[in-house]
Amino acid sequence: MPDTPLPPTTHETATLARPRRRRRWPWLALLVLLLAGGAGGAAYWLGWWPFAPKQEEAQPVRGGRGGRFGGPVPVTVVAAARTDIPITLDALGTVQPLATITARAQVDGILVEVAYTEGQEVKRGDVLARIDPRTYQAALAQAQAKQAQDQALLANARVDLARYTELLRSNGASRQQLDTQRALVAQYEALVQADQAAVDSARTQLDFTTIRSPVDGRVGLRLVDQGNLVHGSDATGIVVVTQLRPITVVFTLPQQRLGAVLDALGRGAVVVQALEQDGSVRAEGALLTLDNQVDQTTGTIKLKAQFANDDARLWPGAFINVRMRVATLRQALTIPLVAVQRGPDGAFAFVLKEDNTVEQRPLQLGVLTATEAAVRGGLQPGERVVTSGALRLTPGAQVVVSQPAAPATGEAPPERRRPRPDGAGPRRPQP
Repeated sequence: MPDTPLPPTTHETATLARPRRRRRWPWLALLVLLLAGGAGGAAYWLGWWPFAPKQEEAQPVRGGRGGRFGGPVPVTVVAAARTDIPITLDALGTVQPLATITARAQVDGILVEVAYTEGQEVKRGDVLARIDPRTYQAALAQAQAKQAQDQALLANARVDLARYTELLRSNGASRQQLDTQRALVAQYEALVQADQAAVDSARTQLDFTTIRSPVDGRVGLRLVDQGNLVHGSDATGIVVVTQLRPITVVFTLPQQRLGAVLDALGRGAVVVQALEQDGSVRAEGALLTLDNQVDQTTGTIKLKAQFANDDARLWPGAFINVRMRVATLRQALTIPLVAVQRGPDGAFAFVLKEDNTVEQRPLQLGVLTATEAAVRGGLQPGERVVTSGALRLTPGAQVVVSQPAAPATGEAPPERRRPRPDGAGPRRPQP
């Protein structure tokens, strides 16, 4: 029987496995070299450090004293001038109609007609809807019949009264009969008056079956469709009519502005403007009134302005910016607001001197508007202040006055070519 070989020991197994592990290292080293070579090639192609081309050193600018970066600084200037500055107050308001009326049914019945179109402009007295009038027509006829009956009885009683009066003169009737007949006439007269009231009530109820617009305005969306049973106690109503011309805007101002508003009202009509989102004027009206007390919760007071709104640009319920002119500052020395700079010592401006250098001049400012600033001290009329380029200036810096940018003429701007990272020349323009 042949000998069966014994399985290798643990030591022998480890000795046999070591050569296989050593064979994997060359492949790993080759893979690392390939990755490093690929990364270096990509860096060289894209111009990354350390393969990026060296930048030329900036040459110092020769010349006189300039701005923070050397050389004369291009700026634009505007001369200070005296103009009238309107003093205005801005606020956020809500458009509110003068009248918003819900047309409701005042009698019960079937809605047999809807006589308006949603969004229609209606006049005062125009028919909006009708309720079935037959029941109320019958009630009116019954009241008129009762009135006619009582009028006939009254006429007969008056004839009898005249007859008894003649008989009393010839002693053909007693005084008691005459007095009784007079009382009967008065009774029938009262019945006729009651009948007239019943007729008027029935006629009013019949008139309620026709629903009319109480004001000039615009109707909203239909609330009840034709054929529905409506009641005088319904809360929803049939349609809402909103008056659009004229219309009001309610806005609030801080209580500190109350004195300026009262002074403006004392001088006459106060102009109020409704503004678009871009600041343009949408409509112009006048201040109507202000509330009789300040809201203690917010410290503000409500004001109401009225606008003609002929073009219906102001819509009920919309938020809108308003601007109210309360005074006008006459012949104030003004400069553009962009010329005013701020520093640790307060407001200042760069003033252009005759030798094309600038002087940092402290200013005493007055009223500030959205585009202008009133100067109370530190500047004289005609002196020119820097409006652009001030961030690059220092006191005494040399400047070059340039004209403001001209509007576009429609010509295509020249193509700008970006240099390639490898320095091989400009790239082709991008489409």
